Amino acid sequence: MSPVLSVKDLKVSFPSEAGRGDAVRGVTFDLEAGKTLGIVGESGSGKSVTSLAIMGLLDENARITGSIIYDGMELLGKSDKQLSAIRGNGMSMIFQDPLTSLTPVFTIGDQLVEALTVHRKMDKQESWNRSIELLEAVGIPNPERRMKAFPHEFSGGMRQRVVIAIAMANNPKLIIADEPTTALDVTIQAQVLDVAQKAQDETGAAMIMITHDMGVVARTADDVLVMYAGKPVEMAPAHELFHKTRMPYSIGLLGAIPRVDKKEKQPLIPIQGNPPLLIGLPDECPFADRCPIAIPECRASEPALLPVDTGTGGNHLAACIRKHEISDGGRIGNGTVYPIPEQLESELTLTPREERPVVLEVRNLTKTFPLLKGAFLKRKVGEVRAVKGVSFDVREGETMAIVGESGSGKTTTLLQIMDFEKQADGDIIIAGTSVNDIKSGKQERLLRRDIQIVFQDPMGALDPRMTVADIIAEPLQAIGTNRGDANRRVDELMDLVGLDPAHSDRFPQAFSGGQRQRIGIARALSTSPKLIALDEPVSALDVSIQAGVINLLDELKAKLGVSYLFVAHDLSVVRHIADRVAVMYKGDFVEHGDVDDVFDNPQHPYTKSLLSAIPVPDPDIERGRERIIFDPDNI
Repeated sequence: MSPVLSVKDLKVSFPSEAGRGDAVRGVTFDLEAGKTLGIVGESGSGKSVTSLAIMGLLDENARITGSIIYDGMELLGKSDKQLSAIRGNGMSMIFQDPLTSLTPVFTIGDQLVEALTVHRKMDKQESWNRSIELLEAVGIPNPERRMKAFPHEFSGGMRQRVVIAIAMANNPKLIIADEPTTALDVTIQAQVLDVAQKAQDETGAAMIMITHDMGVVARTADDVLVMYAGKPVEMAPAHELFHKTRMPYSIGLLGAIPRVDKKEKQPLIPIQGNPPLLIGLPDECPFADRCPIAIPECRASEPALLPVDTGTGGNHLAACIRKHEISDGGRIGNGTVYPIPEQLESELTLTPREERPVVLEVRNLTKTFPLLKGAFLKRKVGEVRAVKGVSFDVREGETMAIVGESGSGKTTTLLQIMDFEKQADGDIIIAGTSVNDIKSGKQERLLRRDIQIVFQDPMGALDPRMTVADIIAEPLQAIGTNRGDANRRVDELMDLVGLDPAHSDRFPQAFSGGQRQRIGIARALSTSPKLIALDEPVSALDVSIQAGVINLLDELKAKLGVSYLFVAHDLSVVRHIADRVAVMYKGDFVEHGDVDDVFDNPQHPYTKSLLSAIPVPDPDIERGRERIIFDPDNI
């Protein structure tokens, strides 16, 4: 069979003030019908630019060379009008954010009908009936009624299902999915991946799955292409890439991932440093500055993507001059490519939980929001109980995680604690002080020293007009610390979180995402709090950067004895970092206990459903797992 898509030496560059930026520097692959190619790599590696070049959706200032042959046709050089006849018909794309993929002023039905009629000669009734069939195929309930709904009336997962329905409308030969599950809960992610697989099965299409989640790749991909600095650095069948990895960068990506199926609490293996700027790259291995096994020969010239013999006869390519020295399990010689970082121990880990002081105690926490009706004169017509009387405590040096889907009430619980919300029939006690006893602003400021927060988006949480020194020192100045002591504390905290104190006069924009999150952690530590609330602190980071931040949180807990209240939807991260976990559903805890007990022996059907939906970065395990669908009517 001839491939549906054949990409040869694809290069994409963009002009900039600093010079030409080479976003893609030579991508080559063939993709056959019914097969899925997973493309992985850090942000800026060229994954999405490659897909946009294939679809012909790059800006006019992009310079594209090489060859893109789809279904026997060369796409490079075709006009936008010619490509428009192919896009949405022979080739379709599922974008990362479904809300921006759908036009907000048109109904779902209008957009499905348009996708059909722009490429086919169908009358209105025929296209309407076909649209209903498509919505039914992707699992939208009551499709006839939902055809008349607008995108904002759908949840994130439902919107992504609609985008998949549009993508499969004309039975395309190629579907490109660009991070289609990034912003979704694990249960919704599993459902969307099932729907995407169904779309591929029904259309017989080839698929490109672009993602940073190696678990998604393990579940969906037949072959995997790993990109770094705009170029493929390893390509192999999925089983080979996961079990016989030969490129140090690929080994680092796999080692940086927390595993939901692993009980051991070893530190993760972060990839040190940051990817290079793709302007004026020298002729050397672009990964050399970050590679733990780099030798002088690595800088002689950039290694080519060449075959490597792993003993299985698979078509395995790697761009590393030391690939033949690396064996299974990321081993080289008598050691490993990435030595496991040393795990810090503290006296607290040896102290039984019952003997540690309570840092936070929550009793019967409740939050109700009123339902209002009326455009001008609003009246209360009901109420929503977002949190329904939850109770728990957090001990010194302990991480307590609250997990659940969007809308379960976990962030509301955290914000009630941070707001010192007084409870009519309950209490919030922080370091022995009840929020119900707070009578003045001074008392509140004193208590605020003991509890701080780190937010999900490190850029949105840092004032871009303030230097890092001012950002970290702000809480200290609020409690009356003099400038000299505050400056000394800033230098101490910068060093503690792994940043250079000499860079404290820079602005947040000068730092990477992982470094900005470290700044946020340093700010939270400035008042020496007993508890830090963490609201999805690593969800916006690449896996390689995420591993370093998770290790830092573990180190700080061991060094300082600080406690964490950790809110997240990524249960793999929770399994790694938490000591105790509470599973939240519709405002209530349905399961609560030691993290290993809950993960290894879940009792509630909702917990079982969550755990079964988490992708495991191992194709042998992932493709043999049973999915458990939660039915609230059978509780």
